[in-house]
Amino acid sequence: MPFSATGLPALLLNAIAERGYTQPTPIQAEVIPAMLQGRDVLAMAQTGSGKTAAFCLPLLAHFLQHQADKKSGSERVVQSLILVPTRELADQVGEQLRRLSDAFPHRPKLAVLYGGIAINPQMMHLRGGADIVVATPGRLLDLASKNAIKLTHIKHLILDEADRMLALGFAEELKAVFQLLPAQRQHGFFSATFAEHVATLADHILHNPLRLSIVNDEASKPDIAQRAIVVQANARTQLLKHLFQSEKWSRAIVFVATKYAADLVADKLRRARISAEAFHGEQTQGKRTQVLADFKAARVKIVVATDVAARGIDISQLPVVVNYDLPRSADDYLHRIGRTGRAGASGLAVNFICADAASEAHFRLIERRHQLSLTREHIPGFIAPDPELNNMQQTTPIDPNGGVKGKRPSKKDKLRAQLAMQQLMQEPSS
Repeated sequence: MPFSATGLPALLLNAIAERGYTQPTPIQAEVIPAMLQGRDVLAMAQTGSGKTAAFCLPLLAHFLQHQADKKSGSERVVQSLILVPTRELADQVGEQLRRLSDAFPHRPKLAVLYGGIAINPQMMHLRGGADIVVATPGRLLDLASKNAIKLTHIKHLILDEADRMLALGFAEELKAVFQLLPAQRQHGFFSATFAEHVATLADHILHNPLRLSIVNDEASKPDIAQRAIVVQANARTQLLKHLFQSEKWSRAIVFVATKYAADLVADKLRRARISAEAFHGEQTQGKRTQVLADFKAARVKIVVATDVAARGIDISQLPVVVNYDLPRSADDYLHRIGRTGRAGASGLAVNFICADAASEAHFRLIERRHQLSLTREHIPGFIAPDPELNNMQQTTPIDPNGGVKGKRPSKKDKLRAQLAMQQLMQEPSS
């Protein structure tokens, strides 16, 4: 199926062709025609599967149609709103929109809005309105409270990484944003994962949506080799240095559990003369932007990050992701390793499993969730083989409902989800 069969206008088809794309990915082939027809969409597809372009292209097509219908001299109003959970994802989506619309005779006015930086330049940019807004909810609400932006004409609302947007952490902000929007609007909810209670909440908001799940489509699976290495906890940094040097990795993202660990591991790598930087939520936006710029330019070889980097960072040809600390959630595992093997490239995900029964059991639950069965590697010098641990790896039964958060909601999760749902249900759906 060529892009020309999706219903996109000629300007966008030319922009796609100039970028070297001839056929839509599976999610693009389904989503683009549906969104052009005005349908709501609930789509789950793996990271790197083309989700961003799947909603950006229809929004730009709607912009072109709006431009054609708009009367000369009429006020510019926000037609499309894309809500994202992180600053980095906002920048990524904004850049995709800019590239795709670069050849338009009248390009859309884009506003990319997030916190961590001064608000005044964003207010200045919004003078005269905007056509498409990409924003984190908190900063969007700040700007709305200052009358810098009006959302009363929104026709298209996109939630990127919708599972996180609909979770408890964003419930209050999302409810407040919905109260600023018109009742009639098109929705597109996109993510690589959807917990059961989040999907239930989405069902209330969406109207007769097109439902897509392309996660298990073999043709669309990214080419990511996965390894599991058993290591003493206090030898992980040494093992990381060994692998980076002996296997000649050009770059890597290393995921850790805490901001303190990110700073500590990055410092240890620098002392070993490996160019490394930490990346976490307590850094200024300027620092985070500089780290990513240096990483993309290969001035930094290793970024040691918390899960703030697991969503929204798109580094082309990133060869390796390392789980220095295993993710707490099985869903987070998918988001983490999805930073590699993007856009048809191959990648490698390396998991450090501490040499104790708890770490092994935790990783086995992740394996069960994602239908994996990885051979446990033991690299001489970094682990003293433990016969009891090896036996446990072979014989310990797996509780399919326990251990890893994300397999099924706990009672607290269910209560929180119900509260979030009650809050959002107070706002009428379209």
